[in-house]
Amino acid sequence: MLAVQDVRLDPTTRQVWRGEREIRLSRKEFQLLHALMVRPGHIVTRSELMADVWQTSFYTNSKTIDVHLGWLRRKLDDDPRNPTLITTHRGRGLRFETKADTVAS
Repeated sequence: MLAVQDVRLDPTTRQVWRGEREIRLSRKEFQLLHALMVRPGHIVTRSELMADVWQTSFYTNSKTIDVHLGWLRRKLDDDPRNPTLITTHRGRGLRFETKADTVAS
């Protein structure tokens, strides 16, 4: 079981909770969340995410990650304008924050 902030992810059962609420995710949303939560506090590059989640070393579509990230943030109730869970670091990648008071750069 992975737990960061108030998000819990069970890689065996593929279940996710935010607080006490279970969240239903698509396979790719789950894989994206897992790829970020196994590296809490570390910036994960888009290349790493493409390899981990889409099993490719190139961008099939430059918006693929952004679209899935948008869906994931909505389901997690992570405000895209002021995210506290998954922050975007321009030119570097994404990070699953270990503390809720972090602001995206």
